[in-house]
Amino acid sequence: MADFSAARLNMVESQVRPSDVTDIRIHDAMRTIPRETFVPQGKAHLAYADASVEYAPGRFLLNPRAVAKLLQLAEPVQGERALAISAPYAAAVLQYCGVAVTAHDGQDLCALPGKDYDLIVVEGAVARVPPQWLEALAPEGRLAVIERHGPMGRACLFIKHADGIGHRIGFDAAPPVLAGFEAEPVFTF
Repeated sequence: MADFSAARLNMVESQVRPSDVTDIRIHDAMRTIPRETFVPQGKAHLAYADASVEYAPGRFLLNPRAVAKLLQLAEPVQGERALAISAPYAAAVLQYCGVAVTAHDGQDLCALPGKDYDLIVVEGAVARVPPQWLEALAPEGRLAVIERHGPMGRACLFIKHADGIGHRIGFDAAPPVLAGFEAEPVFTF
């Protein structure tokens, strides 16, 4: 088996840090966690590339820059409860940061295991956030996801307040849309 430690270091130094990711915990996690173990056999060489990598049909790891920026946008706090939806690598980074993570990568990504999560993170884009994801947040809980309606998407952080859901835009990204979360076709003349 190849030693990817130099690739991990290079990933952080060339893709993550220059992209305004300043959370040292994320740097340390990404330098340590073997990203190649999250991709299918035969694709390990793609684990550290500036590309999304399909790890299961219709499921993708975000490229290193995007996952680092998304996690920084989410501002994980040690001791929080998180749900990682189709996000095995992000889950590992969150665990490294001291967050208790439930991984959800089942057939139906809207049938969630539990509720009252402080943080929900999704790797891959969606055309629209399903209401079930927002309902699973605890009060003041956050959902970090990339919404994509065309060639470019935007990372969004949704925050559940007592009077509704607020959100803010983080950064532009163009990851593949998760299977089943594509935009619905509209009829036009």
